[in-house]
Amino acid sequence: MATYNRKAAVAYAQKWWNSHNPKFPVFDVDCTNYISQCLFAGGAPMRGQPNRGKGWWLGNHTWSYSWSTPHGLRWYLAGSTKGLQATQVDSPTQLIPGDLIFYDFEGDGRYDHSTIVTSIKDGMPYVNAHTNNSRDRYWNYEDSYAHTPKTSYIFFQIKDNF
Repeated sequence: MATYNRKAAVAYAQKWWNSHNPKFPVFDVDCTNYISQCLFAGGAPMRGQPNRGKGWWLGNHTWSYSWSTPHGLRWYLAGSTKGLQATQVDSPTQLIPGDLIFYDFEGDGRYDHSTIVTSIKDGMPYVNAHTNNSRDRYWNYEDSYAHTPKTSYIFFQIKDNF
């Protein structure tokens, strides 16, 4: 059984927070592609290729929705029983580096953004993200132009074994 290497995932997040690894595609809305790269760097196994609607994977100029979109990865993590898995928790204080936060800025049930926890300060997570590249940003994004009073969050602890 493989183990999630949180330190490697966070090290990748820190290395590539403000640039793009040339080994991977770049998207206009790149947050989840970046998060997927971090998870992969931490040892998360891809699965499901080439079924575009299922699994979590990146192939030769193709990828799953869960690799590339926040809403897709959020649903993948909520239901995955093999490979990359996670547990939804109620509070950001339950997260540790290498875990994920998803943001629904409109409050419409469709998640618009994803981040990876890179540190904990005073019991609260700080995150890195792409699209509007961010490093060591306070988790709630209240300072973001995208944040609204309707913003809701989902918190996922990545399981340590695959």
